[in-house]
Amino acid sequence: MITLTKSGTYKLQQTKKSHSKLLTISGKDYVWTNFENIGEILVATAIKHPTECMLAAGEFRIYAVQDEPYLNDNTHLELRVNGTLWQGYLLLTGLPNRRKTRARIIPTNERITGAYQHANKKELAAAHVSK
Repeated sequence: MITLTKSGTYKLQQTKKSHSKLLTISGKDYVWTNFENIGEILVATAIKHPTECMLAAGEFRIYAVQDEPYLNDNTHLELRVNGTLWQGYLLLTGLPNRRKTRARIIPTNERITGAYQHANKKELAAAHVSK
């Protein structure tokens, strides 16, 4: 089952001081950084970070995925890029919050928007059987 849990607008900016990425989703800020031997991490922040430039902006969608063939059972974040493309990410523990301030974010080729929303159910069933 695929459930759309949240949608809205996002901004991805570069900070002035550390040149980290700052992801703003529906007004909430997350520092997006890379930790050696761990990978990319989102860190919830209440501090206003001065930004240097805008890297991307657009729509986002967050999906909860459970028991879907060919999709990981995780929280999926999709960011719309260039108005037409969607980039998918897995959030293994969801978005960070006040209690759990860090969360891994993993780029993925799994996309829900477009691929599952507009697909014919018979075509999907045939694709799942043939693979």
